[in-house]
Amino acid sequence: MEQQSISALAIPENMQVAFATAVFLITYAIIVSEKIHRSVIAFVGAAVMILTGILNPELAVHYVDWNTIGLLVGMMIIVGITRETGLFEFLAIKAAKIAKGRPLAIMVSLAAITAICSALLDNVTTVLLMVPVTFAIARKLELSPIPFLIVEIISSNIGGTATLIGDPPNIMIGSATHLGFLDFVINLTPVVILIHVVTIFILQLIYKRQMIVTPEIQERIYDLDETQELKDIPLMKKCLLVMGITILGFFLHQFLHLESSVIALTGASLLLLITNSDPEHPLHNVEWPVIFFFIGLFVIVGALEEVGIIESLAHFALEATGGVVFPTGMLILWVSSVASAFVDNIPFVATMIPLIQSMAANNADINTAQNFLWWALSLGACLGGNGTIIGASANVVVIGMAEKRGSRISFMDFFKIAFPLMILSIVISTAYLWLWFYLHTTVALISTLALAAIMGLILNIFNKRLAAQSVQSSSDQTKSM
Repeated sequence: MEQQSISALAIPENMQVAFATAVFLITYAIIVSEKIHRSVIAFVGAAVMILTGILNPELAVHYVDWNTIGLLVGMMIIVGITRETGLFEFLAIKAAKIAKGRPLAIMVSLAAITAICSALLDNVTTVLLMVPVTFAIARKLELSPIPFLIVEIISSNIGGTATLIGDPPNIMIGSATHLGFLDFVINLTPVVILIHVVTIFILQLIYKRQMIVTPEIQERIYDLDETQELKDIPLMKKCLLVMGITILGFFLHQFLHLESSVIALTGASLLLLITNSDPEHPLHNVEWPVIFFFIGLFVIVGALEEVGIIESLAHFALEATGGVVFPTGMLILWVSSVASAFVDNIPFVATMIPLIQSMAANNADINTAQNFLWWALSLGACLGGNGTIIGASANVVVIGMAEKRGSRISFMDFFKIAFPLMILSIVISTAYLWLWFYLHTTVALISTLALAAIMGLILNIFNKRLAAQSVQSSSDQTKSM
């Protein structure tokens, strides 16, 4: 696509590839270092691409994925209004009471709530709501909150992998392809459930010795009154109604021939209408730095695509795998997971999407089996975020909130637990994708769900035995005093 230079700062055409690559790498390095806010540096990088004539303003706007932007804004408005009702805090305390104050059972309950909310909302908002309640529960039990927080971080990234709206990489993939909400649920939720159950089982084994409390301390959980967390019940009912309609819309949007952003923005506008509130406050709930971060990234990656770098990388990847679909998918899965553990998965996925599209355009076999590559990218990028404390936005948010409350989680403390679990989740994903690719998709889905159900039963039996052992240990401690 030809474009006219509009700037005296325009880079000569023979230097554009090198210059665009340098801008991208410098921007990426600063994002990883966190020396400058990532939204600021993404916008600066985008501005440099336009000022130097790599892209003109019209092309820059063209490369922005407005469907992703609209979906994010719509869901942020809905979640922002809903969080004011206290619904999420109510659910967390209620779950702790259902667990009868047993620490390991509470851990499972909080993990389940975090995973489900992350799948239906977004993982950053979910952890923002869960962390304060977790500290309150840990104080009542006289336990360190760190095991609970690590479990919630890992659960948020696993749960967010399950749906189109759960994690920004999935939002970006869904917007760039024909894949809809139901496609993500059908193809990813079964393996996500299995990974979640296996992960929680292992985390319980790791932390079981730190989760022993006396029956008297367990009773303190009943001092927490979940009903006091509900600040506005009429508003909560309206929010639940709109969230239900919106999620139903996501399930049906492919059949209705509507973009997911249209569904989200329609739900947001409906909620603003029926709550009859001043839109200024709900719009403050939109994380505008995140929105502008996405816009800047789309422009930067668009510049790479415009000068032909993406196509060159696609040819290189095809040569490395011989253009064979399954090895190509495995390369994407493993590279995505390891890369996303150490760098933000959002800019990584923003780069990978046009790369995969270019690979599909240059190889008929890959074009036919393109969905397989999208599932590999989704699993790798979303689950890879569990590898380190900087691997995903939710991780950084929880670490920051914990430090403000006097509980520090170091890089290595998190790494030695989370990274092996992340690798295990990718191994499980590899097995699942093998089944998905070489056998019928239905076989992969049914066998994965069946295995998840078996693991769930084992986890339930394990929990009961641990609860009995905990009571016995507490009784022994009491007698020895």
